[in-house]
Amino acid sequence: MSTITRKPDWLKVRFSAGPGYARIDRYHREEGLHSVCRSAACPNQGECWSRGTATFMIMGDRCTRDCAFCNVGGGAPAPLDPDEPKKVARAVAELGLRHAVITSVTRDDLPDDGAGHFACLVEEIRRVAPDCRVELLIPDLGGNRDSLKKILDSGPDVLGHNMETIPRLYPTVRPGADYHRSLELLAGARTLAPGIPTKSGLMVGLGESPKETAAAWKNLREVDCSILTLGQYLAPTRNHHPVRRFVPPEEFESMRRAALDLGFIHVEAGPLVRSSYHADQQFEEAHSCPTG
Repeated sequence: MSTITRKPDWLKVRFSAGPGYARIDRYHREEGLHSVCRSAACPNQGECWSRGTATFMIMGDRCTRDCAFCNVGGGAPAPLDPDEPKKVARAVAELGLRHAVITSVTRDDLPDDGAGHFACLVEEIRRVAPDCRVELLIPDLGGNRDSLKKILDSGPDVLGHNMETIPRLYPTVRPGADYHRSLELLAGARTLAPGIPTKSGLMVGLGESPKETAAAWKNLREVDCSILTLGQYLAPTRNHHPVRRFVPPEEFESMRRAALDLGFIHVEAGPLVRSSYHADQQFEEAHSCPTG
């Protein structure tokens, strides 16, 4: 299968860095905070930070897995910072965020997979910024249902977990992860907390077929996932999994309509879409409809 390196015009983005960007950038530097915006080289970083929105990444900047698509570094992670929940919550409050998205590296080294750290952060945000909605984008927790319950009991407004790609590509793209384990996590979330909408994201352009992508959407609806994001995979470096295809904007629109026909409450689809892009709007649309 051929590798494509030259980006089409629709993927060329002008970086925007207004006052909102400067404020969030300062918090990262002064407080030692991490964001998936920066660590994952998100193409929307300038736009989102200029609007005063960001996705915070907790539990360090080293992942215990080595996914072939991800720009977050692997290797032995540092011990958890017990003050991190308070630091992030303070940043959320002082930046006046309406909708905070919190994700993390995978921490297979921790007994609870980091669930307690997530829960503590949600509680801190509720304490210092009670009007801010909290969306969590969590790893698969090694399939640990007790860890999942601990997170859900903290009361996030949205629980996200990205499938990322189709099952055939998991051995090369997501070694250490398991497609069905991820589906079971999303199914478990709906069982344990039926009032919390679930969300997942898929990338295209890694070598999947349209039929395989559509089958993944059906799998997500079978576990009652409410919100879906679809975006173009962009290889962070030449050492990562190569881009096999650049999907044109009109095809994303066709996918969006097809996925909505399956019953998703909201589908965000486009070449530059990432799981937290327009997260506040996704939440508002999801909550205008029942989650069941």
